[in-house]
Amino acid sequence: MQTRELLIDTDPGVDDALAILMAHAHADVVGLSIAAGNVGLAHTVGNALKLVEVIGVDTPVFAGCPVPLILPAGDAGLVHGADGFGDTGYLPCTRRAADEHAAAAIVRLAHERPGRLTLVALAPLTNIALALRLDPQLPSRVARLVIMGGAVTGRGNTHRVPAEFNIGFDPEAAHVVFSTWPAFDLVDWEACLRHAMAFDRFDRIVGSGDARATFYAAISRNARAFNQAQGRHGMIAADALAMAVALDPGIIRRAESHHVGIELGGTLTRGATVVDWEDRMDPPANARIVLDVDQGRFEVMVARALGSPVLA
Repeated sequence: MQTRELLIDTDPGVDDALAILMAHAHADVVGLSIAAGNVGLAHTVGNALKLVEVIGVDTPVFAGCPVPLILPAGDAGLVHGADGFGDTGYLPCTRRAADEHAAAAIVRLAHERPGRLTLVALAPLTNIALALRLDPQLPSRVARLVIMGGAVTGRGNTHRVPAEFNIGFDPEAAHVVFSTWPAFDLVDWEACLRHAMAFDRFDRIVGSGDARATFYAAISRNARAFNQAQGRHGMIAADALAMAVALDPGIIRRAESHHVGIELGGTLTRGATVVDWEDRMDPPANARIVLDVDQGRFEVMVARALGSPVLA
């Protein structure tokens, strides 16, 4: 397993929380840059600080963009709870976010660690788009970018049927990133549906872990119930799947490289990820689209992050 230094752009969020727990269990996390998305920025920053406290690390947290670049967007409180962590009423931590803006922190950390960082994008891409405008050479300073977002055949999860939440929340930011970053790994919503964790397996992992698992069990209870009510065959852990790909590229079993663009203007399709599956257009491939991963290895990584011996 590769263990590059990770910089995580995130909007915690229940599945973000699992991804962040995984990252700290398997790699060196140099920072958490926080955007609004799943819920508002005050909650996403507070949730990130609480996670750092639960894990017992000093990972810096950088507050970023409270709104999309141009148009307002709704959150995902229906799934994650109004506070993003299942409305569990956890005690807020006493730590504070750093004074530096998330976009500036992304640029600074990339300059300080040229060629060493894996940037893992689990949120709407607002912070990263601003970082690119601050430093157009940012892609040359980052070893690898992994994005959780999109729905590559139009099976999205928003009111605009083809759009996935992260991209649909801020399509303009996604356009900036997708049209500027020359090559990145894309873990889309449809791959996450294919790699849901069976509810009984998920319950066994969470029920047999340490204090991290206890905390995660509490904040994920509503999300688990939502997944079940939607008729899904297991727990969708989208950001955790993207984190697994970031931590261990060898987990990928099938992928295809194509150009992916962002639809900005469609009444029904704004925020859609448009894939040139036949490679007919002029822009070169910018995305390695992850289609399948080793499910067993993925679940082992989740179990270890929660201190569970179930799959170890």
